[in-house]
Amino acid sequence: MNPETNAARMPIRKIPFEFIDTIDPIWNAAKPEWSHMVNGTSLAMPYLEPFLIKNVREALAQIDEPSLAEDVRAFVGQEAQHYTNHRRYNEVLKRNGYPELEAVEAEMAQTYKRLETKSLKWRLAYTAGFETMTIGLTEWLIRERSDLFTHANPVVASLVLWHMVEETEHKTVAFDVYQHLYGHYFMRVYGLFYAALHVMFSARRTYKLMLQRDGTWRQWSSRVRLWRMVGQFYRNVTPALFRSLAPGHHPDHVADPDWIAQWATAYAELPAQVVPLLDTDDPAIPARFVS
Repeated sequence: MNPETNAARMPIRKIPFEFIDTIDPIWNAAKPEWSHMVNGTSLAMPYLEPFLIKNVREALAQIDEPSLAEDVRAFVGQEAQHYTNHRRYNEVLKRNGYPELEAVEAEMAQTYKRLETKSLKWRLAYTAGFETMTIGLTEWLIRERSDLFTHANPVVASLVLWHMVEETEHKTVAFDVYQHLYGHYFMRVYGLFYAALHVMFSARRTYKLMLQRDGTWRQWSSRVRLWRMVGQFYRNVTPALFRSLAPGHHPDHVADPDWIAQWATAYAELPAQVVPLLDTDDPAIPARFVS
C-alpha cells in the first residue's frame, strides 16, 4: 500500500471549529447528564491522546513494514487534531463555570506521566485497548445519534461525531502495531480492560464534579437519568469489548456504519476552511452539513 492510499483512507482534517464562550457546557439541554458525560471524556483527550501518540511514535522505530509505518503517521496526525480541538473546547468549559476542572487536568497529566514509565509493550496494549473500545462507542453514537444529539449544540455534536469518524478510519492501527511488535494475547486483553476502565473512571470524576457544581448530583431525578445514560453506554460498548476477546479478532472484522462513509464523502465536497457542522435540528442528523 502506498502513502497516497493511506492518506486517502486516513486524511488529516484540520477543522477550525469555533468554540465561543456562549457555548453552554450543558450542550444538550434535554440531557444534562449526557452532556457532562461527554464533557468528562473531552477533558481527558488532551492527556490521553498525546500518550497514545507517544507510544506509537516510539514503536515506529521498530516497524519494518512501510504500509504500517504510514498508517502510524496518519494515526498520529488525526489524533493530534482531535486533542487540539478538545483542548480548545475544554477551555470553554472552564471559563463557563467549571474552573475546578484545572485540578482534574493536573491529576490527569501526572497520571499519564507515570504511565509513560511502563514498558512499551504495556503501553501499546493500553493503546490498542482504548482504540478497541472506541469501535463500540462509535457504533452506539452513530446508531443512536437521533436520541443523543437532536437539538444539541451543533458545534459540540459535530466535534464528537467527527472524532468518531476518524476513530473508525484508523481503528486498525494501534492493534496492528501491537500485533506486529508483540502479539501477546493476554497482555492485549489486559490492555483492553485497563484502558477502558481507566478512561471511564477519569471521565466519571469529571462529570461528577460538574454535576456537583450544577447542584444536581444529589437529586434523585438527575441520578436516575445518569444511571440510564451510563447503562446505555455499557449495553452498547461492552459487546464490542467482548467480541474483541476472540484470539483471532481483528478490528477489520467489524463493519463500519454506512454513516461514516457518507460523512467522509460530504466532507470531501466541502470548500476549504468550511466547518462541517451537522444539522442537529433534523432528527435523522444526516451526514450533510449546514452553513
